[in-house]
Amino acid sequence: MQDVIVHADTPVTLIGGGHSDAETLAQVLELAPRLVAADGGAGAALAAGHRPEAVIGDMDSLTQAARAELGEDRIHRIDEQDSTDFDKCLMAIRAPLVLGLGFTGPRLDHQMATFNALVRHHRKRCILVGAQEVVMLAPPALRLDLAAGETVSLFPMGAVEAKSEGLHWPVGGLSFAPDGRVGTSNRATGPIWLAVTAPKMLLFLPRRVLGPLVATLLDRPYGWD
Repeated sequence: MQDVIVHADTPVTLIGGGHSDAETLAQVLELAPRLVAADGGAGAALAAGHRPEAVIGDMDSLTQAARAELGEDRIHRIDEQDSTDFDKCLMAIRAPLVLGLGFTGPRLDHQMATFNALVRHHRKRCILVGAQEVVMLAPPALRLDLAAGETVSLFPMGAVEAKSEGLHWPVGGLSFAPDGRVGTSNRATGPIWLAVTAPKMLLFLPRRVLGPLVATLLDRPYGWD
């Protein structure tokens, strides 16, 4: 089992090597003030003027300049090649919530691997922050205030059933699967309640709800045992 490298009582920001920008990073750090980088994400953090307290991964993307600026004491190399750097970071961080950016593009294969990791590490509470949306593994049940008309998308990563309140197209009693029914492009009629039967459903929401979503997740023990 991989050792825990970062222990935190508050949410942690995790930055990857995909697309991110300084403004988004600053906004996320307001919600999750401790910063960790996944391998080459350290370069993006430094370019935005932030020094991660730890860099975790196989270090195949960390530049020599970033390594020299950070110092060896912040670098935690994990050579194992059966997992992605995102996997390694999730296993190495113990925190009430992880906010990840730089993992939702532009490489679609990397993005799909990240979604896969959200499901496999379903006991880790993590929200990924994209340019327009946030995505997380749907917890067993969740209530959230949304405005009428805001997009709510569900995408199953395995067989799962769901129930809902406050969706234009209710999902109660429906069975979802990656090769069957999916629930993209639904929309809220107001505050929503969503319940799912297994840790297999990805939930996509507008990025503007990131702050309220973080507050909701920290206020109650939403998550999978």
